[in-house]
Amino acid sequence: MNKDKILITISGLDKVGIVAGISNTLAQLNVNIEDIKQTIMQDHFVMMMLCDMSSSNNSFKTIKEELIKSGEEIGMEVWVQRKEIFDKMHTI
Repeated sequence: MNKDKILITISGLDKVGIVAGISNTLAQLNVNIEDIKQTIMQDHFVMMMLCDMSSSNNSFKTIKEELIKSGEEIGMEVWVQRKEIFDKMHTI
């Protein structure tokens, strides 16, 4: 269901352990990664993830807070939003 899908964007200077750090947090929260795209532009790392939180016992708020905290620990900015909201924002 779309209400259980979230989009995560991670951005910051490239370094070792970014994907591992975020993926580990998602695994601890029992959130499944369904799609992942990443790129590096002049030492700047950008990653977008489509995830499914339907198996998690955590609220969207908790998942968002934990991911932001995980990002701060590795020096990255993290944005988390519900896919249904993202889709509505981008529908004309």
